[in-house]
This record gives sequence, C-alpha cells and structure tokens, in this order.
Amino acid sequence: MNNSPLIATDPDDPAYRLVTLVSTAQDCDGVLALVHTVTDKDRHAGDLTPHLMICQNDRWELTHRLRADHRASYQFHPFQGDTPGTTRADWLHVLDHARPDPHDTEPRLPARDGRHPSSVLSLPEAPAQPYVRRREGVPRGRTLPRTVAGRRVDVHLPAGHDPRLGPYPVAVLLDGEMWGETLSVGDTLDNLTADGAIPPTVALLVHTMGPGRPEDLSCNPAFVDLLADRLLPWATREFGTTDDPRRTVIAGQSAGGLTAAFAAFRRPEHFGNALSQSGSFWWPDGTEFDAGSEWLTRQYAAEPRRAARLYLEVGLQEWMLLTQNRHLRDVLTARGYEVEYREFNGGHDYACWRGGLADGLAHLLGSPVGMVSTNSHTSEPPGT
Repeated sequence: MNNSPLIATDPDDPAYRLVTLVSTAQDCDGVLALVHTVTDKDRHAGDLTPHLMICQNDRWELTHRLRADHRASYQFHPFQGDTPGTTRADWLHVLDHARPDPHDTEPRLPARDGRHPSSVLSLPEAPAQPYVRRREGVPRGRTLPRTVAGRRVDVHLPAGHDPRLGPYPVAVLLDGEMWGETLSVGDTLDNLTADGAIPPTVALLVHTMGPGRPEDLSCNPAFVDLLADRLLPWATREFGTTDDPRRTVIAGQSAGGLTAAFAAFRRPEHFGNALSQSGSFWWPDGTEFDAGSEWLTRQYAAEPRRAARLYLEVGLQEWMLLTQNRHLRDVLTARGYEVEYREFNGGHDYACWRGGLADGLAHLLGSPVGMVSTNSHTSEPPGT
C-alpha cells in the first residue's frame, strides 16, 4: 500500500489538512486509532467512538481534520470483541498493546516500560526539529552513569570535555531516564553544540520517573534543595561545571515543568534559567479537570521578583494545561520577568517536547551572558 498517513489539503481551508490514517490489521473486530492528546480528550470524556477506524476495501481508515502545523505521535490498537473502555485500567491496557503504523515514513518515537514505539505525524507547517536526530560527522560526546545522594544521574559530557577547560554551562534535565536511555538526548546536545546553538554544556540527567516522582516533582523544597546543594556542587567538582546561575538551566515536562519553574523561584541563586514544557501549573489541585489552585503562579505574583529567566511552552491541544500556562505567562510578564513563551500545535507529547527542549536550551544558553534582552517576549500561533 501507499505510505501512511495520507495527507490532503482541506479544499475549504488551506490552513488545514485532511489526514487519513490507514491500518491493514487482520483478524480483528475493530481498530482504535490513538492520536496523542486528540484521542485522550475524548477518552477523558468517556467516548472513543470518534477514534474507531472504519473498515472498507479490506483496510481500516479514519480521517482527522488538523491544522497544517500539527505534530503528534500516534499508534493503532486492533481489538477483538467490544470497543475498549475508557477507565484508567482500560486505557493502560490499550497503551500496553498499541503499535506503530507499519507503513509510516518518519522515524519513530521510542517508548519505555516494554511498550511499543509510536509513529510520528508532522504536518508540513509543524515547527522544524533540526537537532533531534543523530547526524553523521558531528563530534560525539559521552554519557556516564553516576549516583549522587542516592539518586541515579546520567551525565552527558560534550565532545572534547576537559574539566580544566571549564567552567562549563550546565543543564539539569528532569526525567533523565526518558531523555537519556530512551530518547538519546545526547544526540540533540551534540548537534546543538556542533552548530554553535549552545556552548559545550554538561547535562545532568536526573532520574525521576520512579515511585517517588509525585513527591519529588510537586514543588518539593527538599528535592530542589538537593539539586542545588548536592548535585550542582558535585558536578562542579567532578566535571568543571559553572556555579553561575545565569549559565545554569533546569528543564522539565509536565510535573517536571512545574518543578523547573519552582526551582527558579526557590533557588534562583543556583537556577537562573528554567525551561518548562507543558508545566502542570494547576498544582496542587487533586483532580484532572478543575482549574486548580495554581499555587506556584500565586507565589510568583505575590513574592519579590527573582533573578531568573523562564522559557515556557505548551500545546494548543492540552486542554487541561493551556489556560494555566497562559496565566503564568501573564503573571511573569506583569512582574517584569524575562519570559519566552511559545505555543505549539500538539499535545502532551515527547514528539513535540524533544524539539521544544532543543529550542529552549538554545534560547537560554545560546546568548552570551549579559547580552540577552530584559523584555518579555511571546510567540504563539493564531488560534487552534
């Protein structure tokens, strides 16, 4: 068959595409198409009917109308019997068994915990991701597994690293086991360095995806203090990293994005730059649907301005996070913070975040210290 998905310009509006997903699954009663966050929204509403593929001419098809800058990971889940349910247990079963599109054309998004990789849909006007894939001829850094204060940290050193040549800028990446072991972020860092988008930088990939994640990544002072008082000084001793907060970035996604922004608030003398992707700024409300108390945003509004810069991005499809991220942007801007804010047309998705991480690091580390504008800047596409 032809490559999948099949993409055509919407005849009624050239800003949109008609995206037809095609599955050739056999011996099944139905196929559920999982388009990241798009399907999740209906699953939360308790109705997966819009994502059931239609069988015709011995294959399964489903067409979505998406704006031409949309990016999303996706999978197919053939099933026997009734349509999968929408409870958390049902959904975990679906995710455990869903598979990539066998006829996709883009490199796939790797997965953890024994799950299958995802295919990636990038429509023609989706933001470029020039740093994500490994390139031939780029000097390669190296990654070392270490344990600091009882925690696993993978350290990515730039090509030609020598502690005597420091001090090196430092990037602390939360959920480091995802970025390092699964997504090979070292390739991204090496590409950024080779292109001069960032200076040679030591990256500290902190493992936070275990059972302690909800406690660590919830505006936890003890966790942030551990990073500031134990991890960063250790990296300076071992690898010649800087102690200049203006050349130190902490980055995270979802609850990690919340924690990155909290680190810049609590310990700006160490974390002068925060890179937050799809930050969970509703915290600490206990539900997925309420607006939440937005505790950290209220702290930024009430407390004296910190000497910190922030890079925020969020997906237009993230219906549970978009309003709260815009609110934090507005508060930071009103308080005089330097904030770069971006909205991408996608969801809560590493297919989007891996490009945004590179862009954020380039923005925060790529400008010479003292040469960055002090004005807030926003960059967001029109509408959804």
